[in-house]
Amino acid sequence: MKFNSSTLRSCLAYLACISFLICTPVSAKRPNIVLMLADDWGFSDVGAFGSEIQTPNLNQLAKSGARFSNFHVSASCSPTRSMLLTGVDNHLNGVGNMRETIPQSHVGRAGYLSVLNQRVVTVSSLLQENGYRTYATGKWHVGKEPHNLPPARGFDRSLVMGDSGADNWETGKLYLDLTDKVYWYDNGQEAKMPKEFYSSEFYIDKTLEYLKADAKSDKPFFAYIAFQANHIPLQAPQSFIDKYKGRYDAGWDVLRNERRDKAIALGLIPATSKMANLPSTHVAWNSLSASDKAYQARRMEVYAAMAEAMDFHIGRLIAHLKETGEYDQTVFMFLSDNGAEASDPYALAVGRWWLDRHYNRDLDRLGSKGAYSVIGPNWASAASAPLSTYKFFAGEGGIRVPLIISGIPNMPKSARNKVHASLTHVKDIVPTLLELAGVQHPGTVYKGQTIYPLTGHSLMPVIAGDAIRVRGPDEILGYELSGNKALFKGDFKLLSNLAPVGDGQWRLYNIVKDPGETQDLQLEFPDLFLSMQADYAKWAKANGVLEMPAGYDPIQQVIINSLVFVYWPRHQMHLLGLLGILVLGLFWFWRRRKHRPIVQAAH
Repeated sequence: MKFNSSTLRSCLAYLACISFLICTPVSAKRPNIVLMLADDWGFSDVGAFGSEIQTPNLNQLAKSGARFSNFHVSASCSPTRSMLLTGVDNHLNGVGNMRETIPQSHVGRAGYLSVLNQRVVTVSSLLQENGYRTYATGKWHVGKEPHNLPPARGFDRSLVMGDSGADNWETGKLYLDLTDKVYWYDNGQEAKMPKEFYSSEFYIDKTLEYLKADAKSDKPFFAYIAFQANHIPLQAPQSFIDKYKGRYDAGWDVLRNERRDKAIALGLIPATSKMANLPSTHVAWNSLSASDKAYQARRMEVYAAMAEAMDFHIGRLIAHLKETGEYDQTVFMFLSDNGAEASDPYALAVGRWWLDRHYNRDLDRLGSKGAYSVIGPNWASAASAPLSTYKFFAGEGGIRVPLIISGIPNMPKSARNKVHASLTHVKDIVPTLLELAGVQHPGTVYKGQTIYPLTGHSLMPVIAGDAIRVRGPDEILGYELSGNKALFKGDFKLLSNLAPVGDGQWRLYNIVKDPGETQDLQLEFPDLFLSMQADYAKWAKANGVLEMPAGYDPIQQVIINSLVFVYWPRHQMHLLGLLGILVLGLFWFWRRRKHRPIVQAAH
């Protein structure tokens, strides 16, 4: 038998899984699992990662567990969620791009369905089949087809919102005109939702409802909670907003440095880390007028309040598990789907036109029902400090996010409150969950159908202290979304971003020593620079990555896709009716001219 590195890793993972099962007493219950996904949180938005935002419940989980400071996801919502649920690269699992930003020339092509395809199995399906009760609440965003809704993807009970976002106070209110309505599903059927709610509170309420309904079950549970916080529109209860009054009056430039210094003090980044270079569009805080400063500070107050509100409701779940004796039997995982959101829909005339008809943005109403707020690129740079760029882009600020894992069974005290700097990826979550549950992935065949195998690695050896690195120094990890691309190898990262934050050219960074990506090393390591470009080309071909069409602009593409996917279906009957009237009118005019008698002039 011929062994290669892949075979060896598979054997080691299998042995580790067997070891876990042997070391766990037969009578012991397999751990419950709570997988919590925040929306658009920057790298330093959690207190345990350097934030001033009050997140005591997440901080306590970090203190009793492990933090991963070099953890990566995709730069936007659904591609990350697709990999989180399947452990398979998004270009293979069907979500090569989002429905909102995909070029029309890519629509429907292999790997670019914008929803999960049939060649993957979800972790929830595997856990469900192996004795877990499974629950899903929150933002789904991986497909609204019957075969992609939670019941078909391994969830016993579920209440989910199907699309990229929605209002946080009113269940039927769109956040942008990107769909015809807000799609809610209760166990796969159209849900009857209350008219009003608060999203973070509601998702925890539903999770508690499921746990209480099955309280007598002797099965462990898997709960997937995908919050809308802090996706736009930024909204939060006033009591939380009031706590941050005046906190951000010093501005985003000061906050960036505060976050960087705190991350260094916590051991999350090297003491020598330089702050990421700011884009040319950055606005200095001191250049703003007093009224602009007040408005911008309130935006960040709402952002912080929304994050703290989410943490508060996580605390309600933790309290319930402690009351029922399940807390010590539960593994918690927390991560964000991408970096902080910098986009401002008001910057576009079409966005501003729609928002002004549906929302208010007065300073004294920001955060409340009917109000709309964003933080924009300047605060987003602070939320991702000290990293470069933000959501949608391949800089570390767009794809490096906090990861907290807590409650690992028999975790020694020496392993708690540790920071792991090894390169990790969202595709590593499924192998980790399966190892914790003592469940083996089916490999390349599931229920008679060919599927894609896992390509990530379990994080258990690193957590247990049996390994320092998750990946070997020569293993590559590729990335691409909407033409922004990267390749990781050891401590190095090859990076190319499109406009407006980049120029489409490759650069090379050591992201361990320089997480802010401030020093291009291509001239210092010319051979590595070239070899990693070749590695990226091989990875892109193997994963079916499509080249972006010339002149691709994500903002313009959102507008085009809204016209194709939303406005045309919504108004096509009216437009066809108008076209029919026009055709009939022209036909009538033609017939009238054709049969008009010709009057001859008298001679």
